Amino acid sequence: MLCSTALVLLMTPGLALFYGGMVRSKNLLGTIMHSMFAMGLITVIWVVVGYSIAFGSTTFAGLFGSPSTHFLLKDVAYNDGEGYPEIVFMAFQMMFAIITPALISGAFAERVKFRSYAIFIALWSVIVYSPLAHWVWGGGLLAHNDAGSESWLQNFAGVGALDFAGGTVVHISSGISALVFCLLIGKRRGYPTQAMPPNCLVWTMLGAGILWFGWFGFNGGSALASDGIAGLSFVNTHICAATAALAWTIIEKIHRGKASALGFASGLVAGLVCITPAAGFVMPASSLAMGIIVAIVCYVLVTIVKFRLGYDDSLDVFGIHGVGGTVGAILTGIFATEELSATGIGGGRQQVWAQIVATIITWVFAGVVTLILVKVIDATVGIRVSDEDEEQGLDVSQHGETAYNVST
Repeated sequence: MLCSTALVLLMTPGLALFYGGMVRSKNLLGTIMHSMFAMGLITVIWVVVGYSIAFGSTTFAGLFGSPSTHFLLKDVAYNDGEGYPEIVFMAFQMMFAIITPALISGAFAERVKFRSYAIFIALWSVIVYSPLAHWVWGGGLLAHNDAGSESWLQNFAGVGALDFAGGTVVHISSGISALVFCLLIGKRRGYPTQAMPPNCLVWTMLGAGILWFGWFGFNGGSALASDGIAGLSFVNTHICAATAALAWTIIEKIHRGKASALGFASGLVAGLVCITPAAGFVMPASSLAMGIIVAIVCYVLVTIVKFRLGYDDSLDVFGIHGVGGTVGAILTGIFATEELSATGIGGGRQQVWAQIVATIITWVFAGVVTLILVKVIDATVGIRVSDEDEEQGLDVSQHGETAYNVST
């Protein structure tokens, strides 16, 4: 569990490189800071109230955990005599809480005030992420509860939602929030007529490799034991990522005549996102099928639908995480096997219905709260940088430094 925790933390610097390489050089450090700063800010929030809201005693009909249950990690055991202590579980979940709001930043890259970003992710983490984690993993209204009272979704659909490692909690929530955010603040200056080439796709490919590596802790560690389910989720993670990357590359070659490095990286991340809710619930053949399906859906969304609709999701957060997570959540309901499913039902109409309901609730909840947060922050401190600051670049205007200091 400690190794898996460290791997998930490594994913955030990997995300920083992945995003950083895709923006223009004048915004490289600003983009990297969006991810790295979350490692500090969300850690403190998680220790103070985030973990308690996510995994504290259920209150208000399963809407969230009591903030007082583990306030400042009160009563979180560090030595329980067997297995791993709760303090390790807390740390593992903390890394998920860190990377989720950082994912959103890719949608509004190159045009948001750093102060406003910090305020947004702090509030979003407490109001959106922690309650969602409680709903799905902490015994809340969307959970499958092995013992005790049934969740709202169990009463409504007959079964609870299946989300092995965060398809709903992490990817759908961040993806829909990213879409709402970028729609509200508008396009980058010059988009889409002005060329905005990536400053260094080498950083992006390195970041993609780190994400792939760290995802083994993300999904494998979510088994919460060193057992066969951990091994299965590890293998499924790799198969789906590899298959989606390959499928995306082939589709792009056929569609555009060239197989790009960025396309390969996009495909592998889409595959990783898709398998996340299903990793410990499906067999390897299903993960291969899921990789093919998600590559097709996300490719169409990112390369065709996005441009026809005209919105500026800078680094395709919605197209990869929001859509990929949605595809993965629904396919989990199709491919989950009875032997592995926490519901004991397996894939079928009932589980698909539960997955769809949970997905819709997540879309609405995360989207509405994000809309309110963006509106409030914009009305108080402002969200978007000035035209002059955007032209100068976020590195200088927001941080007073540059990524590349080249002597002339």
